[in-house]
Amino acid sequence: MSPSGSPVTGTVTTQVPARLDRLPWARWHWMIVIGLGTVWILDGLEVTVVGNIASRLSEDGSGLPITDAEVTGLAAALYVAGACSGALFFGWLTDRFGRKKLFLITLAVYLVATALTAISFSAWWFFLFRFLTGFGIGGEYAAINSAIDELIPSKYRGRVDLIINGSFWLGAMGGALLSVLALNTNIFPKDVGWRLTFALGVVLGLVILLVRRHVPESPRWMFIHGQDEGAEEIVSGAEREIERETGKKLPEPGSSITIEQRRSIGFLEIAKTLFRVYPKRSVLGFSLFIGQAFLYNAITFGFGTILVNFFDVSSGSTGYYFAAIAFGNFLGPLLLGRLFDTVGRRPMIAGTYIISGLLLFLTAWFFSNGWLDATTMTLCWAVVLFFASAGASSAYLTVSEVFPMETRALAIAFFYAVGTAAGGISGPLLFASLTSSGVVGDAVIAFCVGASLMVAAGVVAVLFAVAAEGRSLEDIARPLSARD
Repeated sequence: MSPSGSPVTGTVTTQVPARLDRLPWARWHWMIVIGLGTVWILDGLEVTVVGNIASRLSEDGSGLPITDAEVTGLAAALYVAGACSGALFFGWLTDRFGRKKLFLITLAVYLVATALTAISFSAWWFFLFRFLTGFGIGGEYAAINSAIDELIPSKYRGRVDLIINGSFWLGAMGGALLSVLALNTNIFPKDVGWRLTFALGVVLGLVILLVRRHVPESPRWMFIHGQDEGAEEIVSGAEREIERETGKKLPEPGSSITIEQRRSIGFLEIAKTLFRVYPKRSVLGFSLFIGQAFLYNAITFGFGTILVNFFDVSSGSTGYYFAAIAFGNFLGPLLLGRLFDTVGRRPMIAGTYIISGLLLFLTAWFFSNGWLDATTMTLCWAVVLFFASAGASSAYLTVSEVFPMETRALAIAFFYAVGTAAGGISGPLLFASLTSSGVVGDAVIAFCVGASLMVAAGVVAVLFAVAAEGRSLEDIARPLSARD
């Protein structure tokens, strides 16, 4: 028996982590990025489409008896509630049964739920399948962030994780522009266009599922769970492929690690690890997720409603504006991601959170004084979110790399679920009425709440962020199964 009481199935000494970390970037890594990272495009498509079609869904003739506030408030909250529930449920399964099984299952759940959303005939049906769509997406966060961090070399882990999480906004841009087309009643009837946007998500998901079948299981997960021969086979295959591609022999790997293999880790040991062994890292995780969740789930995804109510933008044109701020969101992780591996985690995480919060306060001041129109408001948001997006992506990076391997997926799920529930469930319910009221002061309150929490999270990062750049996952957080 191990010290935790979990049955030990064997002891193995392996160089798998060192062998993975010393690999140069190659086609093998691109397969992982494309197969796993593209799901964030789907998530961005989902959330943005719903935000931009909210006004159309509430119009007579849409085919759904639903109000604008219900779409951006109740439906948004149910989607996030589903994502939180799915993250916890599938996160536990991911640590127990492996990354690959779960990132195939969670995508299948998303596909079925999205397809059924497209044929919604009543409000309760729409609400139910928004919840189940979120349930699948939430499971994706845990399974995929775990797999990415465990497969990508330490030298590139920060920038790759940020860019992949930032690719959400490629989907957001696509969803925004797609909504413009779908809401054009000269092309599609009111009760058809919005359904086609969900149907497109299903098509894209099926393509991703075909690619994802070729992504390997995490060798790090395998050797801890008694599948060390399979782990060796995957790593050896990657090494041979990369040597053929580069024409160079790989350098010798660094240190080895000795592991007592276990089938599973109990919840009590996971809780002890998070709150007794790493309490400062846990506070950091909560702070980062709550800050970004309020900023995005509570405010940004109601941007279409803000444009309609405060700037008289037509519901069919909000997609153009949202595409602009989505572009700013994607540029942030793309251009700043490398700095998280070079300048370092602490200054970049703290800096992106604090700067975006201060810029949002400035935007709220401009807005309250009536100095903004639809175009300048969009420009201000694009600048704010350039920094905020890099910060929000670093929240996922942080909780996926600062806890032991055996707890990784559930840790991601836990912090995502708690942080997002605080900002993503209560936020839309609280701020839907503020942003849809048409009262400037109400919207300013919403902006200032999001800004305050972002700045506060940045201060926590100054104190507690971990210098994880360029370091092996096993060095950042020693595996629970590791033995001297």
